Amino acid sequence: MERKGIVTVKGNPLTLTGGEVKEGDKAPFFKVLDKDLKEVDSRSFAGKNIIISVTPSLDTPVCDLQLKRFNKEASELGSDVVVLNISVDLPFAIARFCNANGIDKVITLSDYRDVDFGTKFGILIKENRLLARSIFIIDKNGNVVYREIVPDITSHPDYDRAISALKKLN
Repeated sequence: MERKGIVTVKGNPLTLTGGEVKEGDKAPFFKVLDKDLKEVDSRSFAGKNIIISVTPSLDTPVCDLQLKRFNKEASELGSDVVVLNISVDLPFAIARFCNANGIDKVITLSDYRDVDFGTKFGILIKENRLLARSIFIIDKNGNVVYREIVPDITSHPDYDRAISALKKLN
């Protein structure tokens, strides 16, 4: 499935591929890799409220700031919340970035191998095989309760709105 007109890069339209996930849907099962190339699947976070911060590439200024912001926010959330950051960056690059920037509260994951997450959540960009900047919040029951796909991938998400939606779950 392809969808056009949802995201751009600096005003240039991009095509999203995969199934569309909306608020109220059951979150699709997905598999990604951790920094050590070990497969992690979404069942690992069952029973927790999950905020998924999706970044195109940590080597860009907005993605850098997005991960740092959620790392700061994660330190103030309860033990029933897990914060993930998913990109298609190589696990080695993710590990290097996290070590260099003190990222220790967010679980950083890579979708580079199979783009399973990006495809199932409908945010894989056809033109460049990156993930569209977005935020998903999944409640303890596995339901998507918040979704933001940022219209231009070079812009920031609405951090405050996402954190507010997460706090309403507690």
